Amino acid sequence: MSNIIFISGTPCTGKTTISEKLSEKLNWELVKINDLAISNNLVLGIDEDKGYKIIDVDALNDLLLKIISEHDNLIVEGHLSHLCSGADKLIVLRCRPEILKERLALRNYSSSKINENLEAEAMGVCSAESLDIYDNNVYELDVSDLAIGEAVSILMDVINGQKDLSFGEIDFMDWLLVY
Repeated sequence: MSNIIFISGTPCTGKTTISEKLSEKLNWELVKINDLAISNNLVLGIDEDKGYKIIDVDALNDLLLKIISEHDNLIVEGHLSHLCSGADKLIVLRCRPEILKERLALRNYSSSKINENLEAEAMGVCSAESLDIYDNNVYELDVSDLAIGEAVSILMDVINGQKDLSFGEIDFMDWLLVY
């Protein structure tokens, strides 16, 4: 039985750190989807208004499916992973916008980029977008108050079928009202 786990979420929710620790603990290969896209020349350009790299998601998905076919156990980490197919479980890391705002600011993101990401997190954009492909295999974890080890432990239980994370119970929409 294969275990192909995708970990997605808004920037600064902890995807990379948690995925690296999880990969290490499980001794599974980790694919960082942004690095995969860049190293395989799948960047189509830069969005002039937002400064984001525009990625050929269809080509990325094809490449990722090829990689998945060569592995039994794999973690795929990155903000675009929820737009790609092939996972047995898709886990979306969520974080309260007030915490996320501090993390985004530490990366020296522009205020417009910070606000865009905060609004996306409050509205659960990554989770909502993932439903098109993953339907009932989307799991959300609120990492706002979790240490890295706690998050990894919970995800280990999810992967091993010992814990179920619900979808749709994390709600940060109130943040938009006071924002």
